[in-house]
Amino acid sequence: MFYWVLKKIVLGPILNLLFKPWVDGETNVPKTGGAILASNHLSFSDSIFLPLVLERRVTFPAKMEYFTGTGLKGRATAAFMRGVGQIPIDRSGGKASEAAIESGLKVLRKGELFGIYPEGTRSPDGRLYKGKTGVARMALEAGVPVLPVAMIDTDKAQPTGQVVPNIMRVGVRIGKPMDFSRYEGMENDRFVLRSITDEIMYELMLLSGQEYVDVYAASVKDRLAGKVKEIGGGVAAIGKSIQEGTSRIGQRLGHDDSKGDSEGDSDDDSINDDPEGLPHVHDVEGEVSEAAESDALAAEAAADATTDPGPQARGA
Repeated sequence: MFYWVLKKIVLGPILNLLFKPWVDGETNVPKTGGAILASNHLSFSDSIFLPLVLERRVTFPAKMEYFTGTGLKGRATAAFMRGVGQIPIDRSGGKASEAAIESGLKVLRKGELFGIYPEGTRSPDGRLYKGKTGVARMALEAGVPVLPVAMIDTDKAQPTGQVVPNIMRVGVRIGKPMDFSRYEGMENDRFVLRSITDEIMYELMLLSGQEYVDVYAASVKDRLAGKVKEIGGGVAAIGKSIQEGTSRIGQRLGHDDSKGDSEGDSDDDSINDDPEGLPHVHDVEGEVSEAAESDALAAEAAADATTDPGPQARGA
């Protein structure tokens, strides 16, 4: 009940007025029966705008942390997530992954729509990343079609980390249902699951127009986080070297002051302008920026050099 109150009375009219979301292919969504909406993932708001443009209720999985917060804010967040049709899942892997799949299957077996992001996390840079095979397994076990869904410009409306969204138009593009009944009974064959998942990601690439990268988004995020930490350590080391060099220069200046005030003032000015042997602050920033760019390019090259050619190369 709370879901429909939020959608039809509280949030829905406001969001429709401000963002004017457009939808293409809504007739591809079945009127009844279970189906999986497999979407690219650009922004936190994806889980809000997709249900907004559909007449049927959509249930999404959401990380457990949204439902376990304490205090007034934590309880309000949990109530909101449940109200917009999201169910808590543990993303730690192993048995937790099995529980997450089972939660999705329960929704599908009730004849409802279940939304899922095959990439497993938001794209770190707007590109489309390798899909995880849970979507394929659910499709086979529940015997339901998969609808590829492309969210358009939601990352521009609400970039990662930005709480207040930018007021602009966003869109949803829904592809034709994908039937995988030919693989019935093969939900435990990992090669079949990978083939189905790659076929879904290929359709998402065509619908969204995103560049495809055949590596998991979570792996890229981990590498980027490691590089940021490494660069931060390098900056700290450079800062320490500058501090030590400045200290040594200060000691030398103290010694030179004994020659006379006017001579000391002259030396002090010249050192502040360009201390010999020490880089300017902007030079240090440039070196760090170049290093970060080089590392990012190296990460992209490593992603592109993966042994699995991916759905774009294979043509799914």
